[in-house]
Amino acid sequence: MTQYVFPSRNEADTERLGAAVAAETPAGLVVALCGTLGAGKTRLVQAVAHALGVPAGEALSPTFVMIHEYQGRRTIYHIDAYRVRDADEFFELGVEELIEGDALVMIEWADRVRSSLPDDRLELILEVAGPSERRVTIEGLGPTSDAAAGRIASLLGVKA
Repeated sequence: MTQYVFPSRNEADTERLGAAVAAETPAGLVVALCGTLGAGKTRLVQAVAHALGVPAGEALSPTFVMIHEYQGRRTIYHIDAYRVRDADEFFELGVEELIEGDALVMIEWADRVRSSLPDDRLELILEVAGPSERRVTIEGLGPTSDAAAGRIASLLGVKA
């Protein structure tokens, strides 16, 4: 599968990335967000939500409520796996039914539950590259997600 690296230098770049993810991620595809604390995972979810018409301020960090649902032009499920101990606890949240639906499912700290995620998923790895800069690696791990990653990269003007 192909990896694309998007340098997000500022808020406007994060909004562009969010708009591309919102536009090119097909129904039922899971978006796995990985990165350290403060890397911008929640901020990216907010950018995707904004692009899909979710009112500003509605998309919040789900740390204390592990699953948030946002209604825009598409339904978004925003899941935080930070405090999940294992796959059993992850599935006890009811995520299997969400993952199998047509909503856009975005999972923060997805690396903690990687073995529980669908094989065909879009993985976004966010890294801090400066005070307001991030390096985002975009990779599709299956045929549907790989095609989506390519379309997202094309919208952003990045090459493999």
